[in-house]
Amino acid sequence: MGERGAPGDVNSNVLISRSTGDAQLDRAVWQWLSWDKNEKTKEQIESLLQNGNHSELRNRLCCRLTFGTAGLRSAMGAGFCYINDLTVIQSTQGIYKYLERCFSDFKQRGFVVGYDTRGQVTSNCSSKKLAKLTAAVLLAKDVPVYFFSTYVPTPFVPYAVQQLKAVAGVMITASHNRKEDNGYKVYWENGAQITSPHDKEIIKCIEECVEPWNGSWNENLVDTSPLRQDPLKQICDCYMEDLKKICYHRELNVRTNLKFVHTSFHGVGHDYVQLAFKAFGFQPPIPVPEQRDPDPDFSTVKCPNPEEGESVLELSLRLAEKENAKVVVATDPDADRLAVAEQQENGCWKVFTGNELAALFGWWMFSCWKENCCEDADVKNIYMLATTVSSKILRAIALKEGFNFEETLPGFKWIGSRVKDLLDNGKEVLFAFEESIGFMCGTSVLDKDGVSAAVVIAEMATYLDGKNLTLAQKLIEIYETYGYHISKTSYFLCYDPPTIKRIFEKLRNFDGPQSYPSSCGIYSILHVRDVTTGYDSSQPNKKSVLPVSKSSQMITFTFQNGCVATLRTSGTEPKIKYYAEMCALPEQSDRTVLEEELQKLIEALIENFLEPDKNGLIWRSA
Repeated sequence: MGERGAPGDVNSNVLISRSTGDAQLDRAVWQWLSWDKNEKTKEQIESLLQNGNHSELRNRLCCRLTFGTAGLRSAMGAGFCYINDLTVIQSTQGIYKYLERCFSDFKQRGFVVGYDTRGQVTSNCSSKKLAKLTAAVLLAKDVPVYFFSTYVPTPFVPYAVQQLKAVAGVMITASHNRKEDNGYKVYWENGAQITSPHDKEIIKCIEECVEPWNGSWNENLVDTSPLRQDPLKQICDCYMEDLKKICYHRELNVRTNLKFVHTSFHGVGHDYVQLAFKAFGFQPPIPVPEQRDPDPDFSTVKCPNPEEGESVLELSLRLAEKENAKVVVATDPDADRLAVAEQQENGCWKVFTGNELAALFGWWMFSCWKENCCEDADVKNIYMLATTVSSKILRAIALKEGFNFEETLPGFKWIGSRVKDLLDNGKEVLFAFEESIGFMCGTSVLDKDGVSAAVVIAEMATYLDGKNLTLAQKLIEIYETYGYHISKTSYFLCYDPPTIKRIFEKLRNFDGPQSYPSSCGIYSILHVRDVTTGYDSSQPNKKSVLPVSKSSQMITFTFQNGCVATLRTSGTEPKIKYYAEMCALPEQSDRTVLEEELQKLIEALIENFLEPDKNGLIWRSA
């Protein structure tokens, strides 16, 4: 698991007397107890050793964290495969080594560190402490560090990396994951999350320097080092000023009677969303008092993910009814995602899906560009992007309006990198999204941003209110103009990786070796794309245009009836997700028929391809 040589500050006789009988495990235990200076996590490993729980020790110490779609993410606790003080120090040492190799001016340009409000008492682990240790590793090596003096939204880190011309940045967050988790999200100098080959090279560098260096444990360096700067005021002021570039109807915002409720889901969003509304000329949104302030236990929700819909938005919807507010905006705990609900004429609430919101944002951002662009502006220079598992509605709008639409692999890291390439080539990107309520309005931040999305949706609702339209009514107009795109996304939980692998391998060898299914129940399949292996039956050379992604499972089926369905594993959670969408032409306007057809196809997909009963999959709870 690590460096050669015997660790130094543990009584080796004690360790030998507790030998597990497994040389690799003994070495891993030895390393952990030598290097870990967090008493709580050290005690967790000692306790497992004393109790002879070798299986659990092996799980915790004989594998290492790897980069997924959102960087490193895992439960907090003791062990090399968990998020804790030691693994964050090791990760940062690896990053230091890699950045030193990549940038000759690393020690002039510096590094950005931000954090959310997560924490776990039993491991004496919090996002702020992990951020301080991240900073300590770099400060001890004479690297200037821009360390935020308080918690910030995740988008502030990539924004700060670009604004301050830093070489990279880290945000300590697990976003909307369960309270037990935390994470380590790395941004490159371009302001986008790292992609291959950086992730693989950093992992190699981490493995080369796992023993903590002198100074790496000195979390007080952020308070004493002259190389530490607090970028909070500068970045917050610049961000709010840049936000005004996508404000198009300030005069309407100033005088609107519409009221908005905002919930920050016990996370970082409250102060920043209030400032964003002020920047657009709005009165501040009404906060949900029980959820306004940070709470690492997320005590009023069973799960801190606004994507779960009405069940987790209960407090905000009730407050909105009491305050006569027609629109609720909900930022997730690190404020990079946005959920939106609107009260309908019958008093019920419509919680928009990520794909529905994208249709609204896409229409809005293009309409605002068209109204405000100069006469010689070329629509062929305009781009919008989406991940491949997201709705194709932007493609339909692009085809009709003449701008460009591109798809990327799932994960905003791919969108951010591609947007930067387009900008560097003189293109203009108006909007990008992923269906899991991640939106990028404008290009000030090359990542999803719930703060900017919240205020843009408020301006959109205000504008539509002036036309006697609701968001829901406008959505129907968009679908009638560009064609209905009806989608459904859900997931199954599976805690057994071999089962997940078996499900996908069966699809690759369905009717025989290396043979994908030609139908699913009564539904004929037109094309199959397997990004894990790089296969795409729709291409003349049978090779996927999207980059191969061997580290995760993802197969997409295009059906004869116009439906596109994708099965994939989550990069951050033990889930098999499915995404299905009916893409209809504008003249096919019978929504009920389309919805029924989609539902039947999803049922066939689950029954024939996922086989939840046979494979012991746990259905998503309602």
